[in-house]
Amino acid sequence: MAAKPTTAPGLPALHAPPRRPHAWAWAAVLLHVAVAGSWWRFGWPVGLASLVAVHLLFVWGTLRPQSRLFGPVLVRLPTREPVVWLTVDDGPSDDTMAMLDLLDEHGARATFFVVAERAAARPELVREIVRRGHGLGNHSTSHPSAWFWALGPRRMAAEIANAQRLLQAASGVSPHWFRAVVGMANPFVAASLKRLGLARVAWSARGFDAVDGDPARVVARIERDLAPGAIVLLHESAGHGRSVEILQALLERMGALGYRSVLPEDL
Repeated sequence: MAAKPTTAPGLPALHAPPRRPHAWAWAAVLLHVAVAGSWWRFGWPVGLASLVAVHLLFVWGTLRPQSRLFGPVLVRLPTREPVVWLTVDDGPSDDTMAMLDLLDEHGARATFFVVAERAAARPELVREIVRRGHGLGNHSTSHPSAWFWALGPRRMAAEIANAQRLLQAASGVSPHWFRAVVGMANPFVAASLKRLGLARVAWSARGFDAVDGDPARVVARIERDLAPGAIVLLHESAGHGRSVEILQALLERMGALGYRSVLPEDL
């Protein structure tokens, strides 16, 4: 049985699950009717160009993490205060405890978007995330990074709903936030988010820390987009093995710049 949706307290403006998850289908029908009309009225060159443009629009909506084509997505927090939202993807892992200790040292809070199969294997880490006052987000059941963007409606629904169920069982809390795998959300994501009361989160600052293990370079990239309300994307257990060092360097740099890390619930 899927986890029941819950209301996120204190987040009436920020927490926005999709209201019309199937609106994209009606838009697709109308756009293709328009393509057919242009093909009939102006001939195949215009018609074909229109068809390609429509399909490129849907590809763009899927592959761009910040796209709102298929539903609302939170990209930054609405504040002018020097605060950011740190988000950490892909755990729990061997890095989790060290990251939690670093966050404690700096008085920072973060949301961990965890993979449910990994959470089920190490529930004590998920419980520790929650116990220390950090957020827990849904980041799919199995993290199919190569194909998440292309999953059909049944597999997509299973990835999101099963993750919600497993995370609730492991932690005792039901996540309010969802991050698409690799940030790419196709049209079939919205229906599950509405059913489960989840709001989708992207980011506004990233350092490509999943592939670059140099803390200085990663932090420099993040700093270029650091601004009040920025949502920062980080990862744990990256292949280069330096995710903890990167978090430490970022927290130190944020402190030097006068930034604090908070959760949306704190605003």
